[in-house]
Amino acid sequence: MCTRINDSGHYGVTNEAEREPLLSLARNANRPSWWQNYSDVLPNWFQPYIGLEESATLIRSYEVQFVPGLLQTEDYARAVIAQGGRGSPRDDVERRVNVRMQRQRILARPDPPRLWMVLDEAALRRSIGGAKVMRAQLEHLIALAEQPNITLQVMPFAFGGHIAEGGAFSILQFPEADLPYVVYLEQLAGAAYLDKLDDVDRYLAAMNRLCVDSVSPERAASTINKIINEI
Repeated sequence: MCTRINDSGHYGVTNEAEREPLLSLARNANRPSWWQNYSDVLPNWFQPYIGLEESATLIRSYEVQFVPGLLQTEDYARAVIAQGGRGSPRDDVERRVNVRMQRQRILARPDPPRLWMVLDEAALRRSIGGAKVMRAQLEHLIALAEQPNITLQVMPFAFGGHIAEGGAFSILQFPEADLPYVVYLEQLAGAAYLDKLDDVDRYLAAMNRLCVDSVSPERAASTINKIINEI
């Protein structure tokens, strides 16, 4: 099944039995859903992801443009959101920053999910918010990587072309037997949520290959430190 959520909030799959496990997770992750208070500044297609994120036991992501939201500093998040929403009222930007910071609370709970993040070197070198903001963000990544539930790797430019040529994606794993994995693909005006076995297996294979080809977790901090020294 490929459940697509567009900016109108409509689902491409009409079979309720097929899509119910995914929707149930999104609805029941944290009742009442705190992010509903921010529905005026969040796209409809993104809100289910927050519920899935809060239910996940393992989140594996590859990112090429930006540091993933769960790992962003507040200043970096503000710069990313302001850049992507040029012309948006300041209050709207700040509310979206608040959402991003609240999402990160899952990392401090007693049973945090495990994060395994592969960041393309481009995401670490792309200047967001200026040198001071970037330096603080990269230092924050190094500190986060010391947490036992967070694994960080870097896909270096020197490797050349690699398996994730299609761009960023996330794989969320759940304890529920009827929906063990969901692949999340974010697009400019919508998102796709994939849980069909063939699709999941393809992305799992791509993620596993990325982890093999990327800088190891043990060398990630030194790689990031090198970039910091070049800022």
